[in-house]
Amino acid sequence: MFNGSIPALVTPFRDGSLDEAAFRKLVDWQIEQGSAALVPCGTTGETSTLSNAEHHRVVEICIEQASGRVPIIAGCGSNDTQNALLHMNFSKKAGAAAGLCVAPYYNRPSQAGLIAHFSYLAENCNLPIVLYNVPGRTVTDLKPETTIELANKFPEQIIAIKDASEDLSRVADHRMGISKEFCQLSGNDELALPFNAAGGKGCISVTANVAPALCAEFQAACAANDLVEARRLNDLLYPLHYAMFSDSSPGPVKYALSRVHDWIEPGVRLPLCKPSDASRKAVDAALEHAGLV
Repeated sequence: MFNGSIPALVTPFRDGSLDEAAFRKLVDWQIEQGSAALVPCGTTGETSTLSNAEHHRVVEICIEQASGRVPIIAGCGSNDTQNALLHMNFSKKAGAAAGLCVAPYYNRPSQAGLIAHFSYLAENCNLPIVLYNVPGRTVTDLKPETTIELANKFPEQIIAIKDASEDLSRVADHRMGISKEFCQLSGNDELALPFNAAGGKGCISVTANVAPALCAEFQAACAANDLVEARRLNDLLYPLHYAMFSDSSPGPVKYALSRVHDWIEPGVRLPLCKPSDASRKAVDAALEHAGLV
């Protein structure tokens, strides 16, 4: 089962195309710094601007470069059920440990539609599923009762949730309604401390892109019930959590990575653009506060 600090990896670009060399370096660095698993092609990976061929290549590179050192949770989400299944089948064949499947965005399915969507995926591919609820982006909320129904309907298949609902009461809802094997991962870095206290097992993190060792140490302190150390590390990271969203993500985190590593370029794809001056100043200050520059 998944736990600890799990970065939702950026997709590095150079001259508008996938920078494979930089991505391989990023994978190696993340593992060396203590990340417990990796997520290619999540929201932070700018999946919405990748072609299916690029998407699959990013997943393939990540699995190849990790070479079994940590599990890979491949981003497989789509607002088209058939396209999500395509990503799942590819990721299964490539060797992913699970697929991260976001609630379908834009078309705003009902709770019945969400149950039908995730049931179809579970019934047609045996790659384990990590549900991903981020209503701030999808305008679709995977309600606790829906999550509970799906997890109990497919206990071997739907094994975890990345919860970015910002509703901490849901951790207890899920814990009390689903077997203890079901894994809950925070989707909000700034809420990871109370999320873990309520029963979470880790975080699929944006901040871990740039501060993997600190995020891994923070998660280890939480797992050890060392609240004093967890608070200390959380205080170091806290400004960075907010700086990562001081402009449209992943612009700020790519800028932060370019400050830490000269082999990462900060470029994003349209319709995103480089972060504002104010955002870059916030990132610079947060990096200094965390001792990263």
